[in-house]
Formats: sequence, structure tokens, C-alpha cells
Amino acid sequence: MELDNLAPPPKRRRRFRRTAGVALPVVLVGSFAAIAAPQAFAAEQCGGIDYRVVSSWNGGFQAAVSITGGSEGLAGWDVEWDFPSGTTVSSAWNVDWAQDGAHFTGADVGWNGTISSGDTSEVFGFIGAGDATVPTGITVNGEECGGEVVPTEPELTVSKSTLVAAPGSSVSFDVGFSAALEADVAVTTTKTDGAEGIDVTAGESLQFGADNWEADQEVVIDAAEGAEGSATFEVAAEGFDPIPVTVTVSGDVGEVTQNEDRFLELYDQLAGADSPYLHSSGVPYHSVEELIVEAPDYGHQTTSEALSYQMWLEAAYGQVTGDWSGYNNSWNTTETYAIPDLNPSSYNPDSPATYAPEGGDASDYPSQLDSSVPVGQDPLAQELASTYGTNQIYGMHWLLDVDNAYGFGECGDGTTEPNYINTFQRGQSESTWETVTHPSCETFDFGGPNGYLDLFTGDAQYSQQERYTAAPDADARAVQVAWMADQWATAQGTEGEISGSLDNASKMGDYLRYAFADKYFKEIEGDCIGASTCPAATGKDSFHYLLSWYYSWGAGMNGDWSYRIGGSGVHQGYQNVMAAYALSNELTPDSPTAGDDWATSLEAQMDFLEWLQVPEGSTGAGAIAGGATNNWEGNYGEPSTSAEFNGLYYDEKPVWHDPPSNRWFGFQAWGMDDIATYFYNTGDERAGALLGNWVEWALSESTISATDYSLPGDLEWSGEPGSGLTASVATQSKDPGVAGTFAKILSYYAAATDDAEIQQTASDLLDALWATNDGIGVAQPESRADYCRFEDEVYIPSGWSGTMPNGDVIEPGVSFIDIRSFMKDFEGYDQVQAYIDGGCSGDAPEFTYHRYWHQVEAATGFQTYAMLFEAA
Repeated sequence: MELDNLAPPPKRRRRFRRTAGVALPVVLVGSFAAIAAPQAFAAEQCGGIDYRVVSSWNGGFQAAVSITGGSEGLAGWDVEWDFPSGTTVSSAWNVDWAQDGAHFTGADVGWNGTISSGDTSEVFGFIGAGDATVPTGITVNGEECGGEVVPTEPELTVSKSTLVAAPGSSVSFDVGFSAALEADVAVTTTKTDGAEGIDVTAGESLQFGADNWEADQEVVIDAAEGAEGSATFEVAAEGFDPIPVTVTVSGDVGEVTQNEDRFLELYDQLAGADSPYLHSSGVPYHSVEELIVEAPDYGHQTTSEALSYQMWLEAAYGQVTGDWSGYNNSWNTTETYAIPDLNPSSYNPDSPATYAPEGGDASDYPSQLDSSVPVGQDPLAQELASTYGTNQIYGMHWLLDVDNAYGFGECGDGTTEPNYINTFQRGQSESTWETVTHPSCETFDFGGPNGYLDLFTGDAQYSQQERYTAAPDADARAVQVAWMADQWATAQGTEGEISGSLDNASKMGDYLRYAFADKYFKEIEGDCIGASTCPAATGKDSFHYLLSWYYSWGAGMNGDWSYRIGGSGVHQGYQNVMAAYALSNELTPDSPTAGDDWATSLEAQMDFLEWLQVPEGSTGAGAIAGGATNNWEGNYGEPSTSAEFNGLYYDEKPVWHDPPSNRWFGFQAWGMDDIATYFYNTGDERAGALLGNWVEWALSESTISATDYSLPGDLEWSGEPGSGLTASVATQSKDPGVAGTFAKILSYYAAATDDAEIQQTASDLLDALWATNDGIGVAQPESRADYCRFEDEVYIPSGWSGTMPNGDVIEPGVSFIDIRSFMKDFEGYDQVQAYIDGGCSGDAPEFTYHRYWHQVEAATGFQTYAMLFEAA
């Protein structure tokens, strides 16, 4: 199946309209509906075919095709049509296709070939280049299937809604319409707000009509000498939705380079007017598409990861333009929606939590709380309370239901969005497909008599409570980005503009030290085996000084009790030496011992990563293995390994087992990105050696040109540190997010070592990545065989029953989709159902996803290369 994307044109029309329940905005271009047709075929097999343009831009579009079964239904289909001259398919999914000139042919891929009588199924989609006008001569299985052309509703469009200008210069954008006009339309561009000296000088009033609607017209904005700040302009026409356009003037902007321009265009797609990536609150979605299941179980959730990436995007925008308002706003969004304001009146550092063992399977839950097992002393609580005068934890909770699709609302109100939720609670083997999503603020309004608590822990009595969990990699990324923002703003002389945000990052790093501690504050050094016999620690004897997979906190609703736990499982991809460097230098937190703790962490992380690196002469030399733990299997069990690092036991797949947590190459790239940044900025020889070995391995397993790329996907591991550790690449991937990360790594490494060949490879990778921009963002079709698991059983204990807010019943035997029935209404679920109904055989359904973190990794890849190699 052809999957290569053609390079899109240098500018695109943008006009996105966010619509509840729809994954992407829809512009109906043409429809061949189930109308009367003379052929017996049309009546018996095909009841209609629908062709619609999902989104369009200058020179390209995305389309979807649906077929309705006739009285006998369809058992396999082939479609054909003729495009307008010059229109081509760049990529397609869920279809075996070919194109000869203007003639397109497509066939089912097995699971989507059967369409029952009266059922309508969206059978495939594609990205097109050229004229989006509906094709002609559409047939199904060689016969016409009825049809009529539905006139297109045009929309007002602009090529860019965010522009940057230097004082004394001008910038421009194009105005146009997405489809034909039947009457003359006047379009005006008016300044509505902002700084003086930024004004429209050409194109203030434009005329469009039936004879010239296809030709874009230009609007020019001049920035006077001495102008500074931003101005907002409204592009408006009677009968059409107006579009705001923002122009920022900065003295730090010179001639915009190729990769700066790419960054700014992608920034515009992510943060511009009506961006489909953003909730009305400004919180970014995990993905534009709603139907996606990975760590978040649907796309309009979000993670602390996404919020840290929003900080990165806005910091990069500040570096390119000198405008730091977006970076400060990203911290305001985080404080408002992702940092819980829980401030319990009571917390006892000498009794931070009650022990509950983790189980090897979800059926081992609820896990009984056991107060007889000794837990250690919390060594941070008193210092933090003294420093900040509060019992609030200044850390991000990891997961939000942004659209409130589940219906929990905030603390049981059922309506507030975004709101705090959680999923994973039942041990290392629990996959996303086996979770029960539940509110972080447990008020017993939903679920069973005890809400959801007795699915997870066994107790004599349950109380209403709040429970939150941090993802330390996200908090560390926020700190890393703050350090970079500080360097960039200082170079511009504008560091004072972000001082409050830098203080926030430093404070977050102070609390992030909870990720250094064993889960129950037990001693690290020595053999911590046996929950009852592993000693409780005092002071910082519980610290491994690495970034664990999580730390957690919570309290009863009346505030008379609260808890805190650290994290014992340590993953290589979560380590961030750049954050440790920042917090032991320029961003040292206010707590007296924080700077020294982070200096210790910097050395511990470097030692740890060197210990985990596959040695020279072994298969996969340079790759970084999974991680380690001092809390074997979550219950301080007997380790099955002899490899040990400072009291931690080697764990090939720490914390996650389904799928294995170090299978994905992306964790390798995430972990090496901050090493590369650190090496470039400090010249640390240990970091350079670690990075150089990794880069050599990763490039040897990749194929990169200026038009295409293939990177490692899944990895397989054997042996352990010090005893035959090896890595091999099992699959290849075109993941655009990982490509963006890899491009940054190569750019920093090339700049630090003056390696022209690797610099060229980074440039080629960015060229190939830019070619995947479909007008919404960088994206690649991906096969999702795991979607067969929508009907996986979710373990519910015998005798337990309850309901989700929408009435979905929770009881033994339910499946993932049974307790998430709202997902059946998401665009694309019919493809999943058809695949499942077909026994999950043949080609798996394909989807093209626009994940927020993918876009930011790509955008900052362009910005990083421009900063290092294209700056004047």
C-alpha cells in the first residue's frame, strides 16, 4: 500500500471549526447518496457512496469515503473515479489503492469489505494534493451507485493567523475562500486591538466573486520603526465567521529562515485561531482525534506531558520572536488546571502512607491495606512546608478529562471541564485496555457505594478523598524548558519578562524530589527484600536520587488525614540530566537542601544511564536498557536478577508490562534529547561519550533522506547490565514525534562536535518530516491491530457492581468499550467495529493521528535547527 506523502505547498489556507463529537472539521464537498438508481446492483449491493472533504488548505485536502449497503449488502468492494486534472492522492489508509493519471482505484483490505444491508461505513480516507472538487464517474464494483453533487458551503480562510515582523518591516497573509462563491463578497481586515505602529497598509478591503474566488488575495501589515508588542486584526465578511489574525513585532526578528518559517507555520496550526488542538480553556488535547487509545484512553483527555510540551512550544516561540506572553500563559494554564489546590490541614511525615502490596494481575485487587508493614519517614515535608508555608504539593497531576466525556466533572459536580481523572491503579500488568477510569476527587457520586475505591484497595471503611499522581518526566521537562527559556530570554535582554514562570519551575523542581524516594520511604542501599523486613528509612536513606515513574499524594475530604508516596520503579526514559543541572545551578529551588539534592541526582543519573547502556562489541551497542527498582514487583519481592545499581535491581521493563515499557524507541529518544541539550550547553565529556555511542547505534538502525525516513520502532532485549546485555530492532516506524525528537538530538550533537555529516542528516530528517504536514500538522498513517482489544474484559471483582456517570454498568464480564460506550459515537469507531466483527483478521484499521506532543517535537525540531545553524 502506498503511504508516501508528497511535500505540501509552502502555505495553506486555514479555517478550523471545533465541533463537539467530531474528530476533525468537515467541509462537505460532494455526496453520492442513496437515491434511486436503475441498476439492480445499486439496489441489491450498494445503497450509496458518500465522498466528503474533511479539511482543506491551499493546494491540498483530506477526504473520507463511506459506503452504504444495499438490500443484500456488500461482500467486498472496489471503487473507481476520475479526479480533476492535477489532483493526486498523497497517502491513504484502510484501502489498497493506485492512481493512473486522473483515474483512481481502491479496494477493501479485508476487515472493511463487508457492509450489511442498510449499514453505512466509513471505509477509507486519504490525503490529496490539488483541487478538492468532487471527482466524477464514481463507481462501486464497476457499477454506478446513485449519487448527486451537493453544493459546497464556502468558508472564509487565511493562510496564517499568527505572524511576526521586525520593526520597520512588513508581513503579509493571504485571504481566500474554501469553495465557490455564488455572489460577490467584500472582505475587510480591521485592527481591533494592540500596539501602535502596527497597521494594515494593503488589502484592507478585498472583493471576491464567482469569477475570482479561487485566487487568494494579499493583506499587508506594516510595523513602524520603533513599534513593539502585538496587534490583533479581524478578517471579516458578511455571512461568514470572522478570523482573528495576530501580528507580533520584535527587534530580535531578522530575515525568517526556512526552518523558522516551518516552526512559525506549525505554531500557527497549534496555537492559532480555532486550533483543533486546544480546548476553549487553552488546555491542549492529547490529540485532535477523539478515537485514540494509548496511555490516555481517548484523544480529548490530556496529560501533564502535553502541558509541558505547551511550555516548550511557547518558549521556542519566545526564542524565535521575542514574545514571551505565550510562555507565561502556558504556566498560568498549568497552575489553573493541572496543579491541584489540595492543602490538607494535617500531614504526619513520620507516617506518610499505609502499605498496600502491588499484585501481578488485576485479579489480585483490591489490595489490602496493611498498617503492620513499617514505612519510613518523609524527609521533605517539613522543609517544604517551612519554605512555602503550605501543605500543597506543587506538582502536575498526570491526567485530565478535558471535554468531560466521562461526565465526572470536578469533585462529583458532573459538569466542570477540564477535570482530574485517573486510570492505572492495579499493578504492572494492567494495560490501558484493562483500566477503570475514575475521578481523582472521590465523592461516591459515581461507581458503587464506595465510589471506585474498593476496586483498588481493601479497607475496613472508605472515606471521600482526593488522590493525585505526578508523572516526573513531565515536571522535569517543564524545568528543562524553563532553563532553556532563561538562556534565550537572557540573550534577548528580556529575562525579566519570564521571572515568575522561572520561579514556578524552580518550585516545581523542589517538590519533584519526591520522585527520588522509595514508594514507602524504605531504605534503598542494601537488600530491600520483604515488605516487613525491608527497613523503614530515616532522613534521605530512602532516596535513590533518580526520577521514578511517579510520586503521589492525597487527603480526606475533611482534611484530617493525608498521605504521600514516592516511586520505586525507575525508567531510563524518565531521567533528565538537564533538569538536574538547572535545579543545581540557575534554577536552584528555595528549600535549603534542594540544590545539593539535585547535584547528587545529576551524578546519579549519569552513572545510571552509563550502567544501562549496551556495551561496545555487543548487539545494539549504544542503546539504553529499561531501568531498575528497589521494590521488586511492587511488593518488595525476591529479585530474579543479579544486576544491581546502588541498591536497585535491574528491571528490563520497569512499571509497565503490557506493552513492555522499554520496547518503544521513543523512550530512547526522549531520554537522549536532554542528554544532547546538556552536552551542547556544558561540554560534559561523559555526556558526549554516552550520546555519541547512542547516536551511532540509532543512525545505524535508521534510513533518512530528504524525502523519507524510517526509524526504529519496537526493540527487543536480552541479558542484563554486566552480563550479555543486548538490544535489537524488531520493527521500523515513521512516528513523526520521535522523528522531531531525533532531529533535535542530531542537531545538538552535530553543533557540539562540528559534525557536518550528522548536521546534514538532521536537515534531511526535518525536510522529510515537513513533507508529512497535511495542513493540520505532521502526521503519518498508522495501523492499529491493538484496537481488537476494545472488547477486552476489564476485571471487576465478583459481587461488585456500579455505574459510570452515563449509566454504563460496571460488573464482572464487562469490556473496555462496555464502560466507555460514548466512544462508539467517535468518528472512526465503525472501522474498529468492522475489524472486530471480522475476527481481527487481515489488515488492521489505519488512522492518521495528530498528537499534540508529536507536533511540538516537530516544531521545536525546526526551531532548534534554525537556532543552531541558520541564525545570522
